[in-house]
Amino acid sequence: MDIRERLAKNLRLLRQEKGWSQEAFADEADLHRTYISDLERGARNPTITVVDKLANALGVTPGRLLD
Repeated sequence: MDIRERLAKNLRLLRQEKGWSQEAFADEADLHRTYISDLERGARNPTITVVDKLANALGVTPGRLLD
């Protein structure tokens, strides 16, 4: 599994654990819903700044998203 697939899987799992829709997650991370969708499908390569925003919104470390 490559790093984009790991990120996509972890984002989806953590978002679902919180009971958030993609739209709610996007609001928490201050990103657009379609960007979240693209990330969860492995269609985008986020910057480290975006990974940090995602992790903060989910309450985890950035490294947790890439494990």
